[in-house]
Amino acid sequence: MSRPLSSHTRPSHCLPNERRPQSIASRRRFLGMVSATLGGGMIGGLTANGRVWGDEAARGLGMPTPSDPRATDGDDRFEPKWDERLTISVGVDRGDLVGRDDKVLQAAVDYVAGRGGGTVKVLPGTYTLRNAVFLRSGIRLVGSGLDSVITKIPSERIALSDDSDWYDREITLADSAGFRVGDGIVLQATDPDRGGQTVIKRTLVARSGNRFRLDDGLRSNLWLTGKPTCASLFPLLTSERTADVTIENLTLDGNLANNENFNGNYGGCVFLQDCNRYTFRGVTARNYNGDGISFQICHDVVVENCHCHDNADLGIHPGSGSQRPRIVGNRMDRNDQGLFWCWGVKYGLAEGNRMEGNRSYGTSIGHCDTDNWIRDNDILASGKIGILFRDDPRGKDFWANRNRVENNRVLDSGGEAGIGIDITGKTRDVVLAGNTIRESRGTMNRIGIRIGSQVGGVKLDQNRIEGFATKIVDLRPAPSEPESTPS
Repeated sequence: MSRPLSSHTRPSHCLPNERRPQSIASRRRFLGMVSATLGGGMIGGLTANGRVWGDEAARGLGMPTPSDPRATDGDDRFEPKWDERLTISVGVDRGDLVGRDDKVLQAAVDYVAGRGGGTVKVLPGTYTLRNAVFLRSGIRLVGSGLDSVITKIPSERIALSDDSDWYDREITLADSAGFRVGDGIVLQATDPDRGGQTVIKRTLVARSGNRFRLDDGLRSNLWLTGKPTCASLFPLLTSERTADVTIENLTLDGNLANNENFNGNYGGCVFLQDCNRYTFRGVTARNYNGDGISFQICHDVVVENCHCHDNADLGIHPGSGSQRPRIVGNRMDRNDQGLFWCWGVKYGLAEGNRMEGNRSYGTSIGHCDTDNWIRDNDILASGKIGILFRDDPRGKDFWANRNRVENNRVLDSGGEAGIGIDITGKTRDVVLAGNTIRESRGTMNRIGIRIGSQVGGVKLDQNRIEGFATKIVDLRPAPSEPESTPS
């Protein structure tokens, strides 16, 4: 986090010209050259464990940067690029650790993380979880593609039989036959005071009969008046406040047919909260009764060459406040929505993805999702709309402004009144350039691009629109003609 200016300090650009240091001009020239050379791309490199090495950002402050760093105790910004790091293997019948559930995977993750980071190899086999695997900073979790399958038990939901206050660390179930110590659970209820929904994720860590101790306090009231329940619902992989993690070549299967729906703000095949610099590469996230890959307030997340399919809700869900997500080369098939830009997702890139057969939208973007690029994607056979710019009238300016949509191929969107690209609300400063929007099933009442009546500036540039009853519907009022001036 950048350090705020004190009340006694003014930035250099506020100084009178004659008092500005001479280095400012040269520094600006340098930064301009860097920007031009890199074309606005990311600078700096990553080590095997994801940490910055030779960080160019320091140069913008006029500071020297190490060209050949040493490992220094307490310095996690600069790290040598090691040729080899600790590796431990997990298998169902062979490996450094042997087992087929969350306990063996968690033991491997904790072992490697506790020794400064490294790789956990998940050997071929099926691993059935009773709790999420909690990821830790500096690890790499790598499997054998479709042969390394992580799935979960069927879910069960039981009512609580006694009140628990917000300061308690225990619950009592009406029937505990299906629950064990170590299980991941979600506690849900109606808030007895405000009427909203209470959702608490915890682990059962001790028991006496139907009475269970939790791994952490409740911090919300679970009173019987709110009809509280306990369900064995959890993400397969999860983490909070960790960084520099890579997940590769794993298959995550949510056992959808035997599990209740779990909201993507709490679960998914993957669910991350407040994490930085995660990379998912070659991961299959499928059959979750919820989202495939979901991350909330997570920055610099890369999802690359993954396959998210047949999930009940969202394929890939860059969640609220996430900055600079990079969603590249993925397939998102037969989810409710393929790629869902949540709230306040900024400076992101979705490129070279294929989104096919998603039941509602191929991709949708909305509340304060600004300054993103959606380019060179195939968005095919969406159930309602190919690309949706969502409306959100609840605030001063909650729309998906300043986004660029270019060189995408949007084919066969919606039913008889389907729409290729739909821009709603007061969305403004959007560019649609070089897209091919095509309908191959007959014109019916289908529309290529629809622009809502309150939408602001939209630039349409060399889009190819074919096979629709109407290529472009622009509902905005026509600009008024200027009054003529008498001669």
